[in-house]
Amino acid sequence: MAPPRKHDTDVILDAARTLVLTDGPRAASVAAIAAASGAPVGTLYHRFGNRNGVLTAAWLRALERFQDRVEAAADDPDPVEAGVAMAVASIHFGRELPDDAKLLLNLRPSDLLDGGPDAEFRARLDHMNAPLIDHLRRIAAARFGRAGDREIDAVSRAIVDLPYAALRRHAHAATLPDWLEDDLTAAARALLESYTPNHP
Repeated sequence: MAPPRKHDTDVILDAARTLVLTDGPRAASVAAIAAASGAPVGTLYHRFGNRNGVLTAAWLRALERFQDRVEAAADDPDPVEAGVAMAVASIHFGRELPDDAKLLLNLRPSDLLDGGPDAEFRARLDHMNAPLIDHLRRIAAARFGRAGDREIDAVSRAIVDLPYAALRRHAHAATLPDWLEDDLTAAARALLESYTPNHP
């Protein structure tokens, strides 16, 4: 008898993501994910617990891939350069992993999950987001001399909101425009350089 096939987690999560993006979250039942991935239903229940577990894992994997790129770009000691690099890393993520980008852009966890995210999910999300928030706080403090809510909101407009809007604008294109990184670099740098201790 042949040994049981080992089903790769990424294959299962890719199948779940494709079902969600193609036919909507309701199409991603455990049975449908199993059929699309070739994994037995029992494997999905054993590994992920239930449908929510599979879709949570797919969404969090996309978020982790995004955050890995943005955090790696944030190391420049110059706050403007760090902020610009973080913004551009978001576009790189969308270019390299377009399906993961579409999952994050178009669907919130509450859109995916039966009953919505639980406290454990929210705690994990807060933990995952904390390093990026720390980077935003560092950049705000360097540009404004303080890092209150308003200052963090201001740097977020350059580092988070600009690339998010750019990715949403081009989310349904086959590929992102070649010039997008250059344009976003200029826009993010101009906005970050406009911030001074007396502004906003």
